[in-house]
Amino acid sequence: MKMLAKWRLLSLFTLMALVLSGCGEPYLSTLRPAGEVAQSQYELMLLSTAIMVGVIAVVTIIFIYVIMKFRRKNDNEIPKQVEGSHKLEILWTVIPILLLLILAVPTVAATFKLADVSPMEKKNAEGKTDALVVNVRANLYWWEFEYPNEAIVTSQDLVVPTDEKVYFNLKASDVKHSFWIPSVGGKMDTNTDNINKFWLEFDSKGADEAGGLFYGKCAELCGPSHALMDFKVKALPRDEFDQWVADMQGVKEPAKAETATAQQGQEIFNNSCIGCHAVTPANTAPEAARVGPNLTNFGDRSRVAGVLDMSEENIKKWLEDPEAYKPANKMTGKYPELKPEELDALTEYLLGLKVQK
Repeated sequence: MKMLAKWRLLSLFTLMALVLSGCGEPYLSTLRPAGEVAQSQYELMLLSTAIMVGVIAVVTIIFIYVIMKFRRKNDNEIPKQVEGSHKLEILWTVIPILLLLILAVPTVAATFKLADVSPMEKKNAEGKTDALVVNVRANLYWWEFEYPNEAIVTSQDLVVPTDEKVYFNLKASDVKHSFWIPSVGGKMDTNTDNINKFWLEFDSKGADEAGGLFYGKCAELCGPSHALMDFKVKALPRDEFDQWVADMQGVKEPAKAETATAQQGQEIFNNSCIGCHAVTPANTAPEAARVGPNLTNFGDRSRVAGVLDMSEENIKKWLEDPEAYKPANKMTGKYPELKPEELDALTEYLLGLKVQK
């Protein structure tokens, strides 16, 4: 009975593993690739898994066969001894080598292909690159994205075109982080002392399945709010991406508040928040001076601080106590406590920071 109970438990866990393996959202799961890099990595994972499962299956079959065929049938019988068999030794030496070659050749080929970032190094007559380049800067606990060719700086929301390669320069401003968009590919470390480079491609079909929005994460333990260091990726058709770029480039000065309450909020912002947060996309300040996320298009975003759904209530919660939602963040204690009417005013002003109407 005890053995039967154990087998039932094992069957239950096996069934659960099979069911859970099918879970995963298209905007976050590595098992639902949405780009050339992710697809390549997924195929390598399938190949390695198939080889490992095949080896386990063959070894298990041989093990059972040997136990059954060569078991001692009586005390006087000695099974046939095969130690020192040159044929068997050659066989179990050659087979692993062949399996390693089957896995190594496509892995090395994919590694060199994914490491080719030469297009982002070639400059045209204007001194820019024909390829789309994004400078990613990781901070405790937020992300900055700079488009050098387009003279745009934004934060938390990475906007990219679909069906073309996007090249990335990765750097950290404080401690080691790691840039990862599970559905599209990665991950790669962001270091403080060197710049890492790689590229990704965002598949339009995968983007449609994901609603045009992917999730990115920090994949390197970096502090108390490591698990909350998320960012969003908006994958758009090329014409919509060009429109977004034009809209961002059209912002030449901070958005003007339209109501009396928003004007009060803008005054509060200019007296405190402006020291850390820019509200124009052409942020020419040195990297060291960019201590907080760029808020030019804050009102267009889907999340507050990357972790809360965009709403007036959540903006106020964040402004009242950022430490409660992102422990050890750099915003805690940087401004005086706000009165309820000041919170209302600042929230209204922030919601009005929109680029795409």
